[in-house]
Amino acid sequence: MSWCRIIGPALAVLALALLQACSAVKLAYNNTPELAYWWIDSYADLDEAQPGTVREELARLHQWHRGTELPKVAELLQKARRIAIADTTPEQACELFANIRVRIDAVILQAEPASVALAMDLSAAQLANIKSKFKKNNAGWRDDWVKSSPAERLDKRMKSARKRSEDFYGNLDERQITLLREALARSSFDPELNFGERVRRQQDLLQTLRLTSGLAGDAKPNAAQATSALRAYLERSISSPNPAYRAWTDNAILEGCRTVALLHNGTTPAQRERAQRRLAGYERDARELAAQR
Repeated sequence: MSWCRIIGPALAVLALALLQACSAVKLAYNNTPELAYWWIDSYADLDEAQPGTVREELARLHQWHRGTELPKVAELLQKARRIAIADTTPEQACELFANIRVRIDAVILQAEPASVALAMDLSAAQLANIKSKFKKNNAGWRDDWVKSSPAERLDKRMKSARKRSEDFYGNLDERQITLLREALARSSFDPELNFGERVRRQQDLLQTLRLTSGLAGDAKPNAAQATSALRAYLERSISSPNPAYRAWTDNAILEGCRTVALLHNGTTPAQRERAQRRLAGYERDARELAAQR
């Protein structure tokens, strides 16, 4: 699979887990290269010649992220901590989301050269392995989200949202639980639409990788052409060619921002103080991790 879709997000997600992670975040972050390697291998089934290069590139990306990106993550956490004590607005929540997106994009851009190199080196057997992995994961996703009833989906989303919220604020009271559940029940989550986009992206990626690896039947592209192909794929992933999905995505982001603001504004002073302490701890972790070389 494309490094732009695996390596970059692996580092970014684990780094941004500082926003809501457990006390083991330092251990998880320090082991990111190995975790990312096994993630990549689970999709591509790396051959004997590839693991050394992949591990070297992961180590370089990790060191870059530690020194360059973690200080910026710490600054983002500091900003979140400053505003956590007062009421917030959906606009402020969306600004935080946009800042997180910038940090993820920075990692993806840094990973691009290695992503291109691996994408050009994949074999037909490895592409078949990726396709098989997609099929297996899709079956589970469909069982969880498409075949389940609306009530079951709401319960599952509520369980996840409540856990994330209580990681910051502590136990939610009945009023807050009701508020959160009602917000999720009003949301426009559409499992069929999401599943369709999931499959479209996977097919798009497989087609792109067939092109970059020279398995599409045409002449194998050079590095510049492969880079262009992967960039185009990422752009289609960010802004889907499906107008219905693009409209849903824009609306879902706004809904999420409104829910974050609504729940935060319904918290007690003690809950907000707890959220500040949690954010301060994550900020400290980020700065300490950044200082490790």
